[in-house]
Amino acid sequence: AILPRLSWNTDNEKDTIADIITEISRVKSENYDIESYYPLSCPAESFRTLYKEYNSWLRKKRKIDFDDMMLYTYDLFKARPDILALWQRHFQYILVDEFQDINMIQYEILKMLAKPINNLFIVGDDDQSIYSFRGSKPEYMINFGSDYPDSVRVALDINYRCSGNIIKSAARLISNNTNRISKNITAAAEDGLPVDVKAFKTLAEQNKAVVEQILEYHEKDVPYADMA
Repeated sequence: AILPRLSWNTDNEKDTIADIITEISRVKSENYDIESYYPLSCPAESFRTLYKEYNSWLRKKRKIDFDDMMLYTYDLFKARPDILALWQRHFQYILVDEFQDINMIQYEILKMLAKPINNLFIVGDDDQSIYSFRGSKPEYMINFGSDYPDSVRVALDINYRCSGNIIKSAARLISNNTNRISKNITAAAEDGLPVDVKAFKTLAEQNKAVVEQILEYHEKDVPYADMA
């Protein structure tokens, strides 16, 4: 609704809106100052106008988005230590799964909630951090030991999902990352078939190749239910 009133052209409005929504989420999850944030999706002044009008609309409609849930909780805990203390007493133990996906605002809330006992149990894999566009950073997991010097790290280094060759190939690829927790993952399963790497110029070519492979397996009496 706000876009038509702003004077900038886009070849694909749907993609532009998706990019803007992602950037609004990043600004909130990282608690950036909107006046000093420079977006990638559109001109800076247009983005700031969009951001402010969007938040104004939310307030008028008495609505919050997902990132507001985090941001308002963070602001409340900072402003009201008495309310924070109530919630600190409410949770004696805290477990966080998929910790590699945590963003700044979530981690700050978590650290506030965990005090003063710091009974934190986190589970995750920094090598599987894929949500940087939402503000998550593997550094939060990598530096967890520095933030909590008394913590103990337990490596779950046996993979029960994939064949040995998949694990070995994945390990060779991810080892090129310089900023990561070093680990040696082994497979419970046998090596199995070698990994077959294919490259395609278009999504249509890729889809066609997948369909042909499925049909080829099926003709060799492999049930569809046995394919992933």
